[in-house]
Amino acid sequence: QLQLVESGGGLVQPGGSLRLSCVAAGFSLDSDYIGWFRQAPGKQREGVSCIKSSDGTTYYADSVKGRFTIDRDNAKNTVFLQMNSLKPEDTAVYYCAAEVGGRLSITTMCRSPYLFDSWGQGTQVTVSS
Repeated sequence: QLQLVESGGGLVQPGGSLRLSCVAAGFSLDSDYIGWFRQAPGKQREGVSCIKSSDGTTYYADSVKGRFTIDRDNAKNTVFLQMNSLKPEDTAVYYCAAEVGGRLSITTMCRSPYLFDSWGQGTQVTVSS
């Protein structure tokens, strides 16, 4: 059974940093597409950052470019999202997702959460003073 477990969320002041982790069980995170998504109350789920394993290409939403970084530790089957210079508008539940197979671009995948089949339970990130 495929399982993704996120951790690392919490309460942080504006300008602070958090590092989210996503550990995979039952399959390798060296899958085709791995991504971080977020959903704020009353808003649709949106792609934050994704990586395509086959060629290492990455995607970042415009709102997080230069502040967030996605990386991976294959030995630990873990994907990370380093979040710096956090803003109140980054407050949301953050989800890790994975999808095996496909030939779509990482941009297309990350902008289409419905294309991902495997999801974690989410971790809350709150940015507030």
